[in-house]
Amino acid sequence: MNVLFLCTGNSCRSILGEATFNHLAPKGWQAMSAGSKPTGKVHPRSLALLEREGIAIDGCHSKSWDALPVTPDIVITVCSNAAGETCPAYLGPVLRTHWGVDDPAHATGTDVQIDAAFMAAYRTLRRRVEAFVALPLHDLQQDRARLKLELDRIGEQVR
Repeated sequence: MNVLFLCTGNSCRSILGEATFNHLAPKGWQAMSAGSKPTGKVHPRSLALLEREGIAIDGCHSKSWDALPVTPDIVITVCSNAAGETCPAYLGPVLRTHWGVDDPAHATGTDVQIDAAFMAAYRTLRRRVEAFVALPLHDLQQDRARLKLELDRIGEQVR
């Protein structure tokens, strides 16, 4: 199963989601990330955070959803509706869910405060990915409606 973490710029949150999912994913599951308007570069703080957490960053790069190597089965948007962001709508026959996360690329303040914003985004995504991979995925692959409900629940309840 292929999971796409999608946002607009593909420089922070979707990259954190992709790398964390691939770090924790069970056999047969893989994540990728993309943006509807990619920045063309991954935010250096995202890469540094992943490295500190012991998560591989090989292959992490900002890319368009037009350049995906495979068609995703599941699309997880990570834009923050609370911040007034418009999430891109991936078209196609995929299961869609929304896991809104504030964009740490827009954090201001001291280096410590900005690093804290990146860590907060990472921790939220990590807890959600952990909840995702803890699901009975083999069973849920056969029940897309239940899988959708579980993924929506994770996005709403897991902070």
